[in-house]
Amino acid sequence: MGRIKIAPSILSADFMHLSEEIGKIEVGGADLVHIDVMDGHFVPNITIGVPVVKALRKFTSLPLDVHLMIDNPELYIDDFIEAGADIITFHIEVADHAHRLVQKIKSKGVKAGAALNPSTHHSAVEYIAEDLDMILIMTVNPGFGGQKFLEGMLPKIKAAAKYGVDVEVDGGIDLDNAGKVAAAGAGIIVAGTSVFGTLYPADAVKNLRVEAEKHELRP
Repeated sequence: MGRIKIAPSILSADFMHLSEEIGKIEVGGADLVHIDVMDGHFVPNITIGVPVVKALRKFTSLPLDVHLMIDNPELYIDDFIEAGADIITFHIEVADHAHRLVQKIKSKGVKAGAALNPSTHHSAVEYIAEDLDMILIMTVNPGFGGQKFLEGMLPKIKAAAKYGVDVEVDGGIDLDNAGKVAAAGAGIIVAGTSVFGTLYPADAVKNLRVEAEKHELRP
């Protein structure tokens, strides 16, 4: 097995049966659970918060990959860490003091990531890259699931991979483009609709991994 990790996004899961949904992706070999937190300000949608992360922590041992699509992320870092987050990713567009925020997250023993919207140049993380555990490249404009993958982000993925940090890619990823994303240098693939929108999420996770590993960049 290669280095590609699959991080299904619960944004597309059935929230009435969330524990069962997580169980399905565990059977499929998912590496992370991706949790999209939206505040209705930074992005035009409101999703979930600390209580859901805390609940998830009780019934899965998979790392919780918390993506904060919110204004003022520094105000909520401690709460999400206490709830059980293993990785916290904030958006560089709202981080006035990004280095300080990275250090705060890592001082708690949690991995830190920085996310970039499609219109944000990869160089926005250049001066904090060496301190990051992950760079998240958005391949849709954040806010809603089920959007079409933006092909123009592939060169940006390649550029971000040159920083030597794990590159996570999120937005519109399915079997048609997972290979392209892996070939560009992604190490972590987020998939929502293409996993939870299928009849068999476990198989969807397995199939995404197989397709990505056919094309992934190897050391």
